[in-house]
Amino acid sequence: MGKIHGGCLCGAVRYTAGVSPMVTRACWCNLCQSLASGNATINMAFPVEEVVVDGQLKDYQSTADDGNKMHRRFCPECGVHLFSEAEERPGIIVIRAGTLDDAEQVVVDGIIWTAEAPSWAYLDPGLPHFEGQPPAPR
Repeated sequence: MGKIHGGCLCGAVRYTAGVSPMVTRACWCNLCQSLASGNATINMAFPVEEVVVDGQLKDYQSTADDGNKMHRRFCPECGVHLFSEAEERPGIIVIRAGTLDDAEQVVVDGIIWTAEAPSWAYLDPGLPHFEGQPPAPR
């Protein structure tokens, strides 16, 4: 994939990642369904040192369904959710693929939290499925 670029709706926050993601997954947990207005979010995991962020972010702290302490970061101007990080997985930052400048760069590797997906959700049978949270990418 190479270098990626993206940002929020209003342009106040921009980011660049200098490497391809370690993994890209569609997440159907209840929180991600809220973030995506009823769909799955598409999440790309990167080593935190490979992501450069320009602009101010607001940090919403919460506990995920698997018990991880999460930091979900969004633009305080337009409200677009861009990143998340789990305290239990230091060194990994998740970027929401919907914020990429070029969505064609996304290749989904798997589907997680399928146990929380609604009955009408399309779960691609050609991808690995995980009922909950799989191990962190390496």
